[in-house]
This record gives sequence, structure tokens and C-alpha cells, in this order.
Amino acid sequence: MSDQQIIITVSGKDKVGIVAKVSNVLAKYEVNIEDIKQTLMQGYFVMFMLGNIEKSKYPFKDIKEALNKVGEELGMEIWIQRKEIFDNMHNI
Repeated sequence: MSDQQIIITVSGKDKVGIVAKVSNVLAKYEVNIEDIKQTLMQGYFVMFMLGNIEKSKYPFKDIKEALNKVGEELGMEIWIQRKEIFDNMHNI
């Protein structure tokens, strides 16, 4: 099922509303959040999300573009990749 899962990594200076804005984009694009981890290190926010796009009617490309846009609005770095690619990169 990892072909329908995506990994979202968010990092940058902490501010109010990061989780809400990223989650709102995922909800709009019908991405189910399956897991979320976040931490704050000396004012630096880092979050990892595992999403599932199986029931989304939107292509991965559109979801990625929407998340990149919210990242720019927040002044945060957001990386989005398919879990199967993420897994393969870490198996090499």
C-alpha cells in the first residue's frame, strides 16, 4: 500500500498555525493523515506526516504543488515524496 502513501516533512522557524495550515491543505485534497510526529528544537519546528492519497481524486502533482505553496506562505521548507521512493532511498 506504500504506493498510495506520501511522506511530508515540514521545517522552519516556529510560528502559530503551521499544523493547521498544512492539515487544511491535506483535507482539501482528500489526503488522510495516518501518522504525525512533530518537535520543537530551540525555536525550530520539525514535523513528519504520513498521508494516504488512495481516496483522493487529485493527482500527486497537484497535492505537492498545493503543499509547496503553503510552505512558501509560511516561510517553511516542505518536502513531499511518495513513501515507496522514500523507502527505496533508505534501502540503498
